[in-house]
Amino acid sequence: MEFPWHLYVMAVMYILAGTIHFIKPRMYMRIMPRYLPAHKLLVYLSGGAEILLGIGLLFPETKNASIFGIIGMLGVFLLVHIYMLSSKKAGAGIPAWALILRIPLQFFLMWWAYFYLQF
Repeated sequence: MEFPWHLYVMAVMYILAGTIHFIKPRMYMRIMPRYLPAHKLLVYLSGGAEILLGIGLLFPETKNASIFGIIGMLGVFLLVHIYMLSSKKAGAGIPAWALILRIPLQFFLMWWAYFYLQF
């Protein structure tokens, strides 16, 4: 193992999360902000990005670029998390406290990715 084990955990997490975009796209389309076009395409693109960035974490040549990609992707995903707080329908039945906790979680995930730039 060239990297710490927890970097591999992160990689698997993004690969699995991205795969779910293709298995259950409707789940993600329900939470897409209405002002964004082509929801299904965006769901597939974001899932593909998660998979590619997760795979990129596994190789020294692409790790740092993947980390910056993940941080940027998580920043864009903040739009969805904030949108979900805008109404009960947008929240897709998720409790408000869970939606609120997702926002600092995004920043934690950004920090977690940034942490691996030193390896």
